Amino acid sequence: MRTLVFAAFVAALSVPAVVRAQDTVRVTGIASGAPLTLDEANALARRNNPTFLSIANNRRTADAAVRSARGAFLPSADASFGARYQQGGTQVFNGLNFSNSSATRQSSYSLDLGYRINSATFVQPRAAAANRDAVDADITGNAEQLRAAVTQQYLTVLQAQARSALQDTLVNTARTQLDLAKAKMAVGSGTVLDVRRAEVALGQTQVDLLKARNGVDVEKLRLFQQMGVAQTPGAVLTTEFHIDPPAFTLEQLLDLARRQNPSIVALRSRERAAELNTKVAKAEYTPTLSLTTGWGGNSYQYTDPEFLVNQARAGTLSNFGGCMQQDSIRTRVGLPAAGCTGTSYQFTDTQAAAIRANNSQFPFKFQRSPLAFAAQLTIPIFDKFNREERVQRAEVDREDAMYSVRAKDLALTADVTQAYLDVTTGLQTVALQEQNATKAKEELSYAEERYKVGLATFLDVTTSRGTYEQALIDRVNAIYDYHKAFAALENAVGRPLR
Repeated sequence: MRTLVFAAFVAALSVPAVVRAQDTVRVTGIASGAPLTLDEANALARRNNPTFLSIANNRRTADAAVRSARGAFLPSADASFGARYQQGGTQVFNGLNFSNSSATRQSSYSLDLGYRINSATFVQPRAAAANRDAVDADITGNAEQLRAAVTQQYLTVLQAQARSALQDTLVNTARTQLDLAKAKMAVGSGTVLDVRRAEVALGQTQVDLLKARNGVDVEKLRLFQQMGVAQTPGAVLTTEFHIDPPAFTLEQLLDLARRQNPSIVALRSRERAAELNTKVAKAEYTPTLSLTTGWGGNSYQYTDPEFLVNQARAGTLSNFGGCMQQDSIRTRVGLPAAGCTGTSYQFTDTQAAAIRANNSQFPFKFQRSPLAFAAQLTIPIFDKFNREERVQRAEVDREDAMYSVRAKDLALTADVTQAYLDVTTGLQTVALQEQNATKAKEELSYAEERYKVGLATFLDVTTSRGTYEQALIDRVNAIYDYHKAFAALENAVGRPLR
């Protein structure tokens, strides 16, 4: 029973840990202590870096602009419904009085179609598509910039780790020299000064080790910041970089950069868009054809249904009175009476009910209006030079876009050439630093052997150790400077090269 209780307690404690691990995977994309390759880091950055994602959102706006430009070929449609209440009373219209003792309710509907087209309608979709191509190139360019930044920071972390590992080696070397100084003093051939110097050297090396380890943590934090996720504890960077001579020439790189670099591709797309926008601005000089048609109807109802009944009854009585007057005149002159007994001289309850029924129209018993079509051709003549201003602005934008392409082409040539020279120089520097490190190690070994047999002082050993440390540090820096230069070359070209 105690075993079961303990097992349940352990399981309850492990559930939050499992949940926290799952949360870490969901937020960062990698689990704690998991390996992290450069490709995985770049993929995480594309999915999570907020700056890149905000730029990628521009694609939606560009798509909407293209859809809107193509929608200009479609007719516009509007539907409306309205209602109105008018209180009874006297109204004056054009100097005439109109009285109405009953309030009225009115409603109406309409469905209108319109079509408008000119030469700009045919150019705007192409201009919007060119702008969208430029936005796509901008997104690709920012993705390349993000890849370059993540790669540089990934290399910086590896460089910091290499320096930390080097400091571990140097601490062991300093400890060995301290043991050697103590051994020399124990046999009477060394001095306390040698031991103190060795102890100071060991302490300084240990301080450098602490700083190096702290540098690793800081650079890892910066890497995860570039990736746009929270730092994963214990993440292990596993991608290896090899020092290989470039398998391409400078001319090949320049040709590749001019064709595929996202920045210059975006500028070329914007140049095409600016050219098309100039045509759109000049299209304002051309006529515009507008076509309209529509359907509609309205309803009209008196709030007092007896108002129309009384009007009809009064009209019937007026007709009957007029007929009786005519019959009296005809009788006096000896003509037969016409007789006032027809249906036109009678007002029945059935007629009153029909009038009330016809009055009940509000709000949806509409009387449809006749169908109508309209066509209009508008020819622009003069708009206070506003059109000319827009054309000039469009032409200036086109020329600015052309100059931007030219400037980027020159900058691209300079950047790629400089990066290529940095790579070739870095390759030679690595080879030289390898030789220097080898010779510095031989010098340190020779100085230690001479110190053991009393042919050199501990100061000579300390000087050789300092030279050896600096040679190893310069070797590590040369290796990662080469890799960073290669990453900068990839960024200048606009695509990976290995």
